[in-house]
Amino acid sequence: MKRHPAKTASEAHPLPAQDHPARLHHIVPQLRDVFGWGNLTCPVCKGLFTVINLGLKKEPNVARVGSVAIKLCNLLKIAPPAVCQSIIHLFEDDMVEAWRRSVLSPSEACGLLLGSTCGHWDIFSSWNISLPSVPKPPPKPPSPPAPGAPVSRVLFLTDLHWDHDYLEGMDPDCADPLCCRRGSGRPPASQPGAGYWGEYSKCDLPLRTLESLLSGLGPAGPFNMVYWTGDIPAHDVWHQTRQDQLRALTTVTALVRKFLGPVPVYPAVGNHESTPVNSFPPPFIEGNHSSGWLYEAMAKAWEPWLPAEALRTLRIGGFYALSPYPGLRLISLNMNFCSRENFWLLINSTDPAGQLQWLVGELQAAEDRGDKVHIIGHIPPGHCLKSWSWNYYRIIARYENTLAGQFFGHTHVDEFEVFYDEETLSRPLAVAFLAPSATTYIGLNPGYRVYQIDGNYSGSSHVVLDHETYILNLTQANVPGAMPHWQLLYRARETYGLLNALPEAWHNLVYRMRGDMQLFQTFWFLYHKGHPPSEPCGTPCRLATLCAQLSGRADSPALCRHLVPGGSLPEAQGLWPRPLFC
Repeated sequence: MKRHPAKTASEAHPLPAQDHPARLHHIVPQLRDVFGWGNLTCPVCKGLFTVINLGLKKEPNVARVGSVAIKLCNLLKIAPPAVCQSIIHLFEDDMVEAWRRSVLSPSEACGLLLGSTCGHWDIFSSWNISLPSVPKPPPKPPSPPAPGAPVSRVLFLTDLHWDHDYLEGMDPDCADPLCCRRGSGRPPASQPGAGYWGEYSKCDLPLRTLESLLSGLGPAGPFNMVYWTGDIPAHDVWHQTRQDQLRALTTVTALVRKFLGPVPVYPAVGNHESTPVNSFPPPFIEGNHSSGWLYEAMAKAWEPWLPAEALRTLRIGGFYALSPYPGLRLISLNMNFCSRENFWLLINSTDPAGQLQWLVGELQAAEDRGDKVHIIGHIPPGHCLKSWSWNYYRIIARYENTLAGQFFGHTHVDEFEVFYDEETLSRPLAVAFLAPSATTYIGLNPGYRVYQIDGNYSGSSHVVLDHETYILNLTQANVPGAMPHWQLLYRARETYGLLNALPEAWHNLVYRMRGDMQLFQTFWFLYHKGHPPSEPCGTPCRLATLCAQLSGRADSPALCRHLVPGGSLPEAQGLWPRPLFC
């Protein structure tokens, strides 16, 4: 099994140990007694798992594993039988390969079962990247731009989720994971079918709604550039083919280019771009299992927007860096290498593709030049695997003076994540903006975001000055004979009474919402793009939602300790898991 070299640096802070291996090592001795493998020796164990590995290389045995999984899926009623069968057939080959090279490898399995003398279990173990020995400059908050200084308008698109099979009138509440489409069937006579422009349910968007969005951008523009953070295909993850994914990529890219014209567009890779969904093997996985088919297609589709060096790293690992303006560096991360759902990381989750170490190099070079940096990506860092998230958090803290903005999507709702100094977890030093989705999935209005950013001039801070969110009100748009009207939902500073859009303002907003129910209800309404659920958000829901805004680092309940009356850590720990719609 391939491993990255161990990273050792005096400045690398040790991370708290992951919980799962410790729990497994505690449970395994009890399982030995239950299943009677107390006499299992190391050579026999490694021989057994070598045979299992060789057996799983054979296609009939992969099919047998899939057959068992289908039976379990049906028995547990995880999904309708047709969905169980389709999704397991889609996943079985890649999943078995990943498990064969990780959990079921002789070293991993026997290290877990018999201890470190027989192998080494390090699935999702803690790790650290190396930071340069260059001392961190003293924190220097950005100066407000001078009156009349140029302001850039950046269009932000995320989670478009085009459903090729969307069909007006179909059942929006079907048994499948995605509805409003061919195969969903007609709704009961007493219930309305899917609307023409979209539906408040577990449905994605027809192409005409995306065309309406892009053709109706005029009042929100003009734009200096576009950040587009992925998730192009629909949520019909149980029967997607590579051809389906490439059709979505090329169709929607052509649509964006048609309506944005000469405006530069900078994309990032979403978790739904691949098939199976979330399947993003690191570059050391080669052949048909690799992501080469996807990255090569992206490089071809996005070539008009990206320079040669960006296309080179995109083809390798789905990430890149470039300079939109003098003094500004844009870094597009492949956040699938931090994803809890990316089963390929079972093989090796230590800085997949070396992306974080590469990020450190880009940030250090920008600091040396005096440039500012924007980071874009799909999955927000607070939703990542723990070691990846904690390392990213440390990188952001080290380069707080260089980093001017972080922009993500994925959750489909309108939120943010505040980052703090690692020493006290009390000084806000960065904020990541999580923009709402274009798709309605689940039960939302379609939407998009526009950021106002300190503009292109010498000495610009390139920080976010404000942001605006636009929506299509589906209730109005789906009235027979009506035309779609994309409207401004709100401006952040005006609505929330913010002095600016810097990290401390967002930190203060969270604590204002803790005590001001009316302010929180405004946030809750906008969080759902103007279509909140009918169930009220009680105290546990409110605290969980506010905690998520403070949590730029995964599995770190200490970040929320002041939200809970008395600062009780056990209560704060109870605020996880965080809300997620995608």
